[in-house]
Order: sequence, then structure tokens, then C-alpha cells
Amino acid sequence: MRQSELFIPTLKEVGADAQIPSHQLMLRAGLIRQVAAGVFSFLPTGYKVIKKIMDILREEIDAIGGQEFFLPALNPIEIWEETNRVEAMGDVMFHIKNREGLVLAPTHEEIITFHARQHIKSYRDMPQIWYQIQTKFRNEPRPKSGVLRCRQFLMKDAYSLDSSWEGLDEAYNKHYNAYKNIFDRMNLKYFIVGASSGAMGGRQSQEFMVESESGEDTCALCDECGYAANVEIATSNVEPSGRIEPNLPIEEFPTPNAKTIDDLIEQFNLPEDRLAKSVLYIVDSEPVMIFMRGNDELNESKLQSIMKSNNFRPALPEELSKITGANTGSMGPVNMKTKIRKIADNRLKDANGLVSGANKDGYHFKNIDFNRDCKIDEYYDLRTINEGEKCPKCFTPLRVVNAIELGHIFKLGTKYSEALAANFLDKDGKEQPIIMGSYGIGVERIMACYLEQHHDDKGIIWMPPLQPYHVHMLGLNIKNTQSVSDTCDKLLSDLKNSGFDVLYDDRDDTPGVKFNDADLIGIPVQVIVGKKNVDNGNIEIKFRASGERAVIKIDEAIDLVRKFYSLTTE
Repeated sequence: MRQSELFIPTLKEVGADAQIPSHQLMLRAGLIRQVAAGVFSFLPTGYKVIKKIMDILREEIDAIGGQEFFLPALNPIEIWEETNRVEAMGDVMFHIKNREGLVLAPTHEEIITFHARQHIKSYRDMPQIWYQIQTKFRNEPRPKSGVLRCRQFLMKDAYSLDSSWEGLDEAYNKHYNAYKNIFDRMNLKYFIVGASSGAMGGRQSQEFMVESESGEDTCALCDECGYAANVEIATSNVEPSGRIEPNLPIEEFPTPNAKTIDDLIEQFNLPEDRLAKSVLYIVDSEPVMIFMRGNDELNESKLQSIMKSNNFRPALPEELSKITGANTGSMGPVNMKTKIRKIADNRLKDANGLVSGANKDGYHFKNIDFNRDCKIDEYYDLRTINEGEKCPKCFTPLRVVNAIELGHIFKLGTKYSEALAANFLDKDGKEQPIIMGSYGIGVERIMACYLEQHHDDKGIIWMPPLQPYHVHMLGLNIKNTQSVSDTCDKLLSDLKNSGFDVLYDDRDDTPGVKFNDADLIGIPVQVIVGKKNVDNGNIEIKFRASGERAVIKIDEAIDLVRKFYSLTTE
């Protein structure tokens, strides 16, 4: 492809809204352009990379028995209402106002289950793996970070249909290994974490993550044993408050200026491990009091999993005094105005010598015994872990890092098949719900994560197999030097005949402009054709990743390019 004919509008600078490396590089290298908040066009060079990503996705999912569908982005809302996900998705789902009853699909579990209900009738019809690469629409309220948080995006989503839980396990493991192959082939450094299934539901899920300062997920990692988990579910080895002696009687004391845990520590010299913070939530319209140790942070994802409900929120200020008799800072487990469910974090299990609010503004109790003075209904792991806490497996200090989610695999079970009555007859002739799995990869996210990991201060560093071109040939001063022009034309023909995809910079620009653009665009091999070398029967070759340069004979170029690609794809 001649660069003079290619639409690849490179930029020296980008706007302030492009704050992360992948977004900046995609704009500067002419791979994308924004048309609205969270909506991007992929330009020819960027789309070449997207197509290579999709080819690899197809190869690996086909290899485990996947069958490709192309499902509609427009869905009838009735199907989503059957699974109660219209409410669960909330404002994230786009509704078509001038055609009532249609929505833009943010994902396709419902439609896959709809087709399964139509045609899967017997255990003999399974197992099945159905997948697609399709545009998704999500009304992201704060699109940012380029293609990492969009309102329109491409996703490879696959679904397994099985007649047994053992079959689901097998399908899940197939996708787990296929995902590893996909990301390994694309030269991505990733880790795998246990994760919350969130609005997707299901029994088990894992995320494939890339560590990045630009990431909006937070994960706990152990560099010693490999433990990794999203902080939504991560645990650590932390000391419980436990019991102390002597076990003194409960006692009320005034705390007029203490509204927070830190206030109690500073004003009354109280140890943090004896403080029980009270938080009131409304879950499915019912109040629940939650107790955390000291400044431990309540993890709402863990709470959602425990409560098995998406319908929960912190209580409003006017609800606090009505339910507990006190406002924020003075609530506690003893002498509550209303009898409600009480749960506590595991660190407070069976603890005594505790300080918590007295349910009377400006007062607290000390020496509270959770076994003697109040009834805690249940204990759970409710806290968000912190950097440096000990790994739950090997006790090594954990790192807490930002990360980008590349892919997510779920054991959905029967959540969708039961809701949509997608049933089959088992070996005994009994009707059973189809057992499902769901497996998603963000296509543009792969490209963004690659760029986050493979760039320098000059631009992108493409490596096989995602490079948009194999060779970037730079002809210097072509207009005024016939020998350079002729050499470039012959090299272009020879490289193409040898199976290489070549971007030929034949523009009438200075060498400096061409060198800068070549490093920005980042093709792995640069072939530089200038008069001085050509007059001596030579050309210069440069490898983008290492910066290594060499002057070689013109007729050695094909063999050297072939050798480079044979070595990098072994």
C-alpha cells in the first residue's frame, strides 16, 4: 500500500481528553477518530488490526467446537423482561423511543437462550458452543479512556449449552484454555482472577486482566504464589479482633464531638481493633445493620453476593434516626429503636471489648460483647482488602493494582434457561433447564491493552501477529532520485510476491517526517531506501522494537525479513 494513497492521518499532538497511552497512540497513529462521547470510528490501519484480532478469536473458538452466529443488535424488550434484566441494567440499556418494545443489546444471553428454547429439545442436542463477534451498546454515563469505556464496542461473546453440570465444567475449561491461547498469541502479559458475576449472575466467574495504571478495575496479586482476585471478592489473612480479658460490663459514655472512627481514636485514645463501625443499608426495602471493624471499608460487591439482590442502597439520613434512634456516628448494635437484621464482618466474630454507637446522638457504648449484649445474625467476609495485607494462601504481602479487564468467563448455570423456559428432556425423559456458560472478550480492549504494554516515547511497537503491515518501506527523496524510486518499486514487488504486506512511504516529505511517522505507526521492520546506500547497492533495515539498524545488500532484504518473521512466530 502506498502511503500517499492511504488514509492514515497522523498527529503530533492530541487533546487533553486523551489521557492514557493507548488512547493517545490510537489518535496520533491515525488508527481511530472520535465521533461522539464513547463512540469511535476505526480508520483503515486500525481496522486492519481489529480484523487480525477477530481472526485469532475465530480460530481459537472454532478449535474448541464453536459455531459462529450473527445475532441482531436490536432486541425485543419482552425477552429481557422475562429475565428481569431490564431493571437490572437500568440506564445502561439503550431503549428505542420511536419504536416501542425494542432495545439495543448490551449483551446476548437472552437471545441465545431464546434460540436454544426454540430448537434444543433433548440431551442429544447438546453440548453446543455458539458464539458471535458483534457490536454491543451500553449507555455508559462517563465514557473515557478511549476505547476502554465506550457506548458502542465490539465483543466476542460465546455461550455453552449443556445437559449436565459436568458438561458445563468441561465447556468452561475449554474456554479458559482457549482464552489463554488467544492472549498468549497476541503477546499480552495478563493474569487471571476470581471475580464477581455481578448482573450476569452465575456460580463461578474469572477475569483475564492486564495490569495497568490506566485500568479501572482493582485487583489483589501475590507475586509469590500467584494468588489473584478482583477486590470485589479478594480476601486476605488479617487478624480478627477476637476476645480480650477482663470482659467488663457494657458502659455508656458521652462522645459529643466524635462522628467518625478517627475521631474516637484521637479523642479517646481507643485502639482501632476494638471499634465497631455501624452502617445501615436498605436491602429489598428492608433495613440491614452492618458492622465493620475500625476503618475497614465495606465491599458492596461482597454484600450484593451475600444478599443475592441488586436492590440495595445506603440508608438515607432521615431513615437512620427513624430506624435506629440516632444519626450517623452514633448508631450501634445495642438498644436499637427497631428490631432489624444485623450482620458483621468476620473480623468481629464473637468479639468483646468493643466500642460502638449507643443509638443516641452524642453517646457510645464501650465493652460491648457481641455474644452477650446483642445478637449478630450472621458473620461474613464483607471488607475490601488493602495493600500489604497477607496473602490468604502463602502469607506474602499482597499488591493491590489497577488493571484492565480483557475477558470474562461465567458459569451461568440455569439462570437464563429457567427464566426463559429453555428446557430439554434428559435421559429419563424428565424436563430440565439447559445449563449454560457465557464467555466474553472485548475486541477493541485487546488492541488498547496491547498498546498499553507495547510502546515507547516514539510511538507504537507492533509485533506479530497483530502488526498492520509486515514492512514499512521508506523511500527518501524519491521525487528527485530515480534510482531510489526504481529500487523501491522493485523491493515492493519482491516483498509482495514473497507474501509480505508492505506500507510504502512514497510521500514527498522530508526524511525526518518519514522517520517520525514510521516510529509512531510502529511497523516491526523498516526498510529505508536512500540514494547514498542505493548507489553502493545497499539499503538500511531497522527493527522497531530493538532499534537495531543494519546496512545490507539490496538482494538480502527479502531473506532478512523472512528470517525476522520466522523467528518471531516460532
